[in-house]
Amino acid sequence: MLSRSLLTGAALASLAAAAPAPASDVPGYTDADAPYATETPAPVTKLATSFGLDSQISATFTTPSTEPPRVSSDVTGHTSHGPYSGTPTTTGAVQAPTTLASTVSALPPNPTATYYNKDGTLTEPAPAPYVPAGGLGTNGTEPRYMVNSDFDFESILLGLYQEWIELDLFNNGLATFSEEDFLAAGLTAEHRELIRFMADQETGHATLLSRMLGEAAAPQCTYNYPFTTVREFIDFNAKLTRWGESGVWGFINHLDSREVGQMLSQSIATEARQEMSFRQMLGLHPQPVWFETGIPQSWAWTYLAPYISSCPEGTTRLAWQNFPALHVVNNPNPNRLSANDTKDFEVVGNRTADPSDSRIPSDESCVNLNVTGYNCGPAISRNRSEPLSFPGRQVRFTWDEPGQAVGPNNSYVTSSTAGDPKFVAWVSQLNLTYTPLEVTGQNKGFTYQPPDVVYQGEGAVNETVFVALTDSDLYLTPFNLSMINPHVKALGLYTAG
Repeated sequence: MLSRSLLTGAALASLAAAAPAPASDVPGYTDADAPYATETPAPVTKLATSFGLDSQISATFTTPSTEPPRVSSDVTGHTSHGPYSGTPTTTGAVQAPTTLASTVSALPPNPTATYYNKDGTLTEPAPAPYVPAGGLGTNGTEPRYMVNSDFDFESILLGLYQEWIELDLFNNGLATFSEEDFLAAGLTAEHRELIRFMADQETGHATLLSRMLGEAAAPQCTYNYPFTTVREFIDFNAKLTRWGESGVWGFINHLDSREVGQMLSQSIATEARQEMSFRQMLGLHPQPVWFETGIPQSWAWTYLAPYISSCPEGTTRLAWQNFPALHVVNNPNPNRLSANDTKDFEVVGNRTADPSDSRIPSDESCVNLNVTGYNCGPAISRNRSEPLSFPGRQVRFTWDEPGQAVGPNNSYVTSSTAGDPKFVAWVSQLNLTYTPLEVTGQNKGFTYQPPDVVYQGEGAVNETVFVALTDSDLYLTPFNLSMINPHVKALGLYTAG
């Protein structure tokens, strides 16, 4: 029997090797002649007709030896929502007793950054077998999973504000909309369960960040959401998780505590999956980029603050700046059959990250259109025959003046130290790209979507893109992007794909 099996396997391998290679679906990819390429899948001839626990295995009842408590269960917290109508008792961001300079000066590279390995051999004595020299936190010291500086504290506190709104937001949509509402948007009970589970994830994230902060950790607040339909709820979730993820990528490698950075990276990896899932529910390509974007903390706080209406008395305040809002007049609407037909200000409100209006005529909507290339109902992935945006597209803006009250209890105030705006900064993937701003009136202007690429074949401007008006085209890269802040006049979001 063994020799028969071997002969059969050899005969099959011989036949597969002799068969001609199939035509490649990938231009330029040759020699695609792996043996599996010529096999025919076996037909499905019989399907399961009974379900359940038909078999048994040995098992014993067991429980966790410890179960660390969470700072919040899945659905506790504030259930009232809406704008804040009181009078703030404190205004402005937290300030240090002393500020050393008006801006952070640009410096040359760190003088210790000289390592270069031209031949791939180890250059320093190894501290232990299989342990190359170098690395931080690898010398055997016990990890301390607590913030280690004011920078760490304010960064993780911002992250906690973000986790709290996600916990409430995901549950709020499930509680606000009915099963029929979700089904009308193409989302089933399994989609709702996924959203519920993502809310559950946020209780773990909030617990982790609270413990790394200590007793000054912020509690959950009260929120004011912009959506009126399930599609708008999903759209807002996709935007919020986008800036939540990008806000962490922007500061994580600047943290003084590498232990905190390790924990944070393991939570933000989940955030990235959440954003991808919401894009799929919206009928958008889940990951149309090669690299994710990092943004400064003040950018993430600018996007988040307008959706927090109030926080309990004594809540620890943040030190980050709130920039004036930049509004994209003709932001592409992903609910439309043709995004080029998007009307001006086709959003549900006037806040920077408000979702696109889904209540458009049915004959202009792509939501229930069962046509390949045009359907934007939920899917693992979709390609649009007509893209949401494209290089060279005119993009029109309006922007607010500084001095607007925003955030919890209207107690933060937007500000800018920039001069007159001259450029539009596009922050996407690894790129910071500038295009000229054509000012057409009081706080009005336009530019054109840039054609820049990250590398050959991948356009830099894609997915949800961060845009800012600046007074200069300062050259910066992902690791020092925060140095753009003194030059930012207003900050917004652009829907590129």
